[in-house]
Amino acid sequence: MAVRIRLRRMGAKKAPFYRIVVADSRSPRDGRFIEEIGYYDPLKDPVVIKIDEEKAIDWMKKGARLSDTARALFYKAGVLKKAPAEVNVE
Repeated sequence: MAVRIRLRRMGAKKAPFYRIVVADSRSPRDGRFIEEIGYYDPLKDPVVIKIDEEKAIDWMKKGARLSDTARALFYKAGVLKKAPAEVNVE
């Protein structure tokens, strides 16, 4: 099973709010997920990014791959800098 860390869109029309979830890569964007590890609110000023670092690093150690957007958010939140060397962040 290929596991991805990606965003799940929530919120109303033209008012997006995203949850950062761990999901099977075959499931739809807003469908089933394994665990919620954070959220991202682009409409706040400043932008709010909240990630449970322990859970995120644990999932990356287990082999979960980051989507491009999730990788950018993890970088901005400083999670990738705290990840150990054995975690593959590509």
